[in-house]
Amino acid sequence: MGQLVNGQWVEAPERGHDEQGFDDWIADDGTSEYPATNDRFHLYISRACPWAHRAALTRRLLGLTDKISLDIVDPVRHDDGWEFTPSKNNCTSDSIHGFDYLREVYTHADPDYTGRVTVPVLYDTHRETIVNNESADIARMLATAFDGAVPDAPNLYPVSKRDEIDSIIESIHTNINLGVYKAGFADSQSEYEEAVTTLFEALEQWDEVLGERRFLVGDSLTLADVFFFPTLYRFDAVYHTHFKCNIRRLVEFEHLWDYARDIYQHSGVAETCNMAHVKAHYYRSHEDLNPTGFVPVGPESEWSDSHHRDQLTNSKITSM
Repeated sequence: MGQLVNGQWVEAPERGHDEQGFDDWIADDGTSEYPATNDRFHLYISRACPWAHRAALTRRLLGLTDKISLDIVDPVRHDDGWEFTPSKNNCTSDSIHGFDYLREVYTHADPDYTGRVTVPVLYDTHRETIVNNESADIARMLATAFDGAVPDAPNLYPVSKRDEIDSIIESIHTNINLGVYKAGFADSQSEYEEAVTTLFEALEQWDEVLGERRFLVGDSLTLADVFFFPTLYRFDAVYHTHFKCNIRRLVEFEHLWDYARDIYQHSGVAETCNMAHVKAHYYRSHEDLNPTGFVPVGPESEWSDSHHRDQLTNSKITSM
């Protein structure tokens, strides 16, 4: 069983989390102990984790790959937590310390730390400590502190649209990003049915909205889309079957499916996606939900097919 931790759903194999979480902030205005400088910060992620995916997406879309280094843990998490297994495909070593487990990064930053060991982790190599381990915070600080750091990088969090972006993020986070977990780890039939009903009502709502506009806010990608996409990417392969969110598949939503493919086909997005890691994590880490550990072969989704979303004109969302 799992529980909500700082807005994230964390499954039982990880350790208990109190208020020890790291919540410092990078800034570019001289007010922070963590100035936005190049070659100083490091991101630890799992390609399997949707929360880490949003941080990895933000880093890649902003063109920060040469400025913020990256390590990738093994997708299958056992009793000792997230592990570095460089011998496995698309996993890495801990390039900063050479540690075997991500928990060692946490205790290196704070020897008294007894909280949960989660991804993503934004690490400061100069101060040798964790800046922040909350995915939404990390994505927002990358989009603000490093805004303009790379020529022609998109503005994922424009000041004039932040209220609207944040409102949409909150709505999608509550009913969809967390909704799949509420269904998957429900304690009763009634709790499961309530969660699934709420989830699909929200998906249908946004499917309708996206029939009239290309992206969630305006005519270009923002953090609202970055936070939505990781759940959609995992939906048919994992949440539909593993979490029993099976009223409809993503591919059966006319606009959501095209919208998800539109984002996937943006430059750099596909390289942040690893379906093998996603499926291995969910089907092999959750022994209570899948005791055999068998990983499904399908489904096959055509993420590179045409979507024609660029033909849409945008209109203002009148309600959410």
